[in-house]
Amino acid sequence: MDYWIIVALEISRAIAWLVLISAGLAVIFGMMRIINFAHGEFLMVGAYTVVLTTKAGINQWVAILVLAPLVTGILGLAVERLIIRRLYGRILDSLLATWGLSMLLVGGVTVLFGNTVQGISAPLGGISIGTYQIPAYNLLLIAAAVVLLAAIWVVLRFTRMGLIARATMQNPDMAEAMGIRTHWVYMATFGIGSATAGLAGGLLAPMTGVVPTMGVNFVAQSFITVITGGTAIIAGTSSASVLLGTVSQGTTFLSGPVYGDVALLFLALVLLRILPQGITGRIFKRSL
Repeated sequence: MDYWIIVALEISRAIAWLVLISAGLAVIFGMMRIINFAHGEFLMVGAYTVVLTTKAGINQWVAILVLAPLVTGILGLAVERLIIRRLYGRILDSLLATWGLSMLLVGGVTVLFGNTVQGISAPLGGISIGTYQIPAYNLLLIAAAVVLLAAIWVVLRFTRMGLIARATMQNPDMAEAMGIRTHWVYMATFGIGSATAGLAGGLLAPMTGVVPTMGVNFVAQSFITVITGGTAIIAGTSSASVLLGTVSQGTTFLSGPVYGDVALLFLALVLLRILPQGITGRIFKRSL
């Protein structure tokens, strides 16, 4: 019984991991149709913010929950104003531009902080379940993923800001005619998506080594999750994360982590073959 509780918790952690690393990309892609190839580097910036500020003596929770999203959100605002604003409606150009940005960020961070692995210890200690023990921080990650999805849903569904954002993305010309300054909405949306990525990077920093090239490890999984889920931010991200996380972690328990990654990719390919517009292109069509 204890073993199956551990399996369930590890599968939940894998699902939460995918939700966290994909939510920021889902906001940007789902609402703006921008392919942000530098998403992994935004996660990296959030992780580095936590490591550097924690070593400088700032409280770890302040670094994770405040400084990581703040720094990455400001970076996202600057990127939108300087680069992305000129590329709306040009998907290939935006992909190439953000790919170049990702290389610039990796190179810049490498020059500033070196290519050595840094990190911080996970807080909260461990939890014993029978003869097994897991980090209590895993439960925090699961809770953080649930809270993050709930917060995005509440903002989009019940606030004036969310209504304006959805209206702008659906019909920008009509929104502009009604007096909405759509360029500010685009900037804010990209900034919020970037801040969400920074928060995820900060939360995952205690669980993984922080190095300039760490974004490569995240960007593939996040893109697979978002594309498999489709354009609906909440329904797409959550459904794809549950399916991919369950299959990947379940296969990892049975055969090892390499086969778990292969199973994730294989399932994503099968789903995209059956549902080329993603899960929410066929199911949950009207969902957020």
